[in-house]
Amino acid sequence: MRPLGPAQRPSAPQHGASASSPRQKRDPAPSVMAYRFQRLWLTPVFRVFMRYGLPLIIIVGGSAAYLSNPRNMDQLTAQVEDLRRTIEARPEFRVTLLSVNGASPALADEIRGRLSLDFPLSSFDLDLPQIKAQIEEMPAVRNAQLRIAADGVLQLDIEERLPELIWQTREAFLLIDGDGVVIDDLISRPISQALPLIGGEGADLAAREALNLVRIAAPLADQLRGFVRVGERRWDVILSDGRKIMLPEENASFVLDRVIALDQAQDILSRDILSIDMRRPDRPTLRLSAGAKDNFDMLRSQLVVSGERQG
Repeated sequence: MRPLGPAQRPSAPQHGASASSPRQKRDPAPSVMAYRFQRLWLTPVFRVFMRYGLPLIIIVGGSAAYLSNPRNMDQLTAQVEDLRRTIEARPEFRVTLLSVNGASPALADEIRGRLSLDFPLSSFDLDLPQIKAQIEEMPAVRNAQLRIAADGVLQLDIEERLPELIWQTREAFLLIDGDGVVIDDLISRPISQALPLIGGEGADLAAREALNLVRIAAPLADQLRGFVRVGERRWDVILSDGRKIMLPEENASFVLDRVIALDQAQDILSRDILSIDMRRPDRPTLRLSAGAKDNFDMLRSQLVVSGERQG
């Protein structure tokens, strides 16, 4: 039976090939290796490995092989060090000056001596957190802030502790602030203004209360000598000529205010007394001097004799 399509004409034989040899057709099927690779490529794990894992292995292996040679390692280290020095030596990273703000001249000189920075320096050579911690270890410094300004200045802002009380101990006179922190001793840091005097064991721990008592005792400033902490529990107010007001453990400010009001009304502190015991505020006790006691005994005896005569 004849085909419906046009008749196929026989192809001409290729040059150099025999007309009688059959035509070779290419097999479209892949090779065994190509087939297996295509099958592997369809798996996600294999694709991830080929895209990321294999390049990473090649890079790490090549780097390890290169760095295993000591000469190559030394050359690489030298190149990195030269690059670092080149960057650090650039003018924009140079620090040429230390500026201290918020501190007294004496404290500023002490800070400069403590840091001992040899300018000019590279900003990469400055450990700002360590410098900040080193400065805040100083008793006179409450807080410190550090920054490097754009003009190559190391800016140091200081919150200085100011002495508010003089604490008399057995060894020395110490300057303390309102929190009871010892700033310095009075000999090493002379002061230009008079400060209230406190004494006794544990007086520094109650410095804030002492400052409040100083404020209340302002009307007694001309005869006030200081405050003594007794038993680390309460205060004695020391006046001129050794007179004292013995305050209770609690509500000391209120009781001292009552004593001052009583003095303003009856001028009691100008009397010949040694102490006013207010440890029991409901039962205040006056201790008279020897002369006042003799006069009181004489007056009492005269009153007794006069009463007997009248009887």
